[in-house]
Amino acid sequence: MAAIALVVGAYYLWRKGAPAARVLLMLLLAAIMAVNVAIWTLPDATGDAPVDRVLQ
Repeated sequence: MAAIALVVGAYYLWRKGAPAARVLLMLLLAAIMAVNVAIWTLPDATGDAPVDRVLQ
């Protein structure tokens, strides 16, 4: 949800004429957050997700 909020916020700032660097950094952070969630939740070749191994 935070990644979606960052994308929406970046779009809002872009429409208001904010500096491009701020908008791009927000989009970069949203992408990093999405990739991090994907790394933790997608299963590997054995079918186990890293988040499942945290409790072990």
